[in-house]
Amino acid sequence: MRIVKYFVISSFAVIAAACSSLTLRPADFSWPIENALKVDSKGFIEEQRYAFTIKVKPIFFEEFADSNNFAGKEIRIIRDKLGYVYITGKKFKNVYVLATVEGGMKLENKILINEAGLVSPAFNQKSPNIELLDTPNKYLLNHKGVVR
Repeated sequence: MRIVKYFVISSFAVIAAACSSLTLRPADFSWPIENALKVDSKGFIEEQRYAFTIKVKPIFFEEFADSNNFAGKEIRIIRDKLGYVYITGKKFKNVYVLATVEGGMKLENKILINEAGLVSPAFNQKSPNIELLDTPNKYLLNHKGVVR
């Protein structure tokens, strides 16, 4: 009886261990500096250094209610330590915070910065946060919003 009990308990332990997922921590996903990328005629931006390509056309529709006026525009993009991607651009009112999902990016947060639109935005890494400069204004951001 004791052997059967031991066998059942050890079997459950082995099965539970086999079902647990492997997690590697800590990890730092941050990009040391922002990238200023031109949107192509199909609505994509590409950063070859990080092997990163994403379609940003839906962000232009979200921001301007116009998804046809994107080609040649410049997008500012940076990634924080946790892996969130921050996107904005000239005349944008918001910073878009995106999280990685299978096969794409999902809007995690939309942070209102300036109702009049940004004039010349630039991101900096201020780990663990992201700094947004729009002369003369400075904003400290994380994936939840403006850090106060």
